[in-house]
Amino acid sequence: MSDIRIYPDPILRGKSLPLKEIDSKAREMIDEMIRIMYAYKGIGLAAPQIGILFRVIVVDTEQGSIPIINPEILESDGEDTAEEGCLSVPEVSVNVIRGSKILVRGIDLNEKEIEFEVSGLLARVFQHEIDHLEGKLIIDNLPGLK
Repeated sequence: MSDIRIYPDPILRGKSLPLKEIDSKAREMIDEMIRIMYAYKGIGLAAPQIGILFRVIVVDTEQGSIPIINPEILESDGEDTAEEGCLSVPEVSVNVIRGSKILVRGIDLNEKEIEFEVSGLLARVFQHEIDHLEGKLIIDNLPGLK
């Protein structure tokens, strides 16, 4: 595995596939994602950012890192605009409109379905990382780039 892929690396525009099995290889990938996220002082990382097109993200909460497999946003409430940066688009920050409170569903490392509500910065990080799984980047929010 490698370090973080930097835009315009084409893999960042790919659409990620669902991860069907949480085997030792998947666990190694997730451990590597967590290591890289902390090494780069990030608060979230998506598998495409390390060159792997699977629907896996890791997010850092105040309680540590949370890996989520096949995450999806079920509901979004409210609206919040804030400046975001991205490890794959260094030295760029963009104002992005996000839902202020979201309901997320995914699978944990024990292969259990989890569902939870997050708000504030954590909601923003989840939405940012899930965007990566769809091949979307923060620069897509710049005016005039549509």
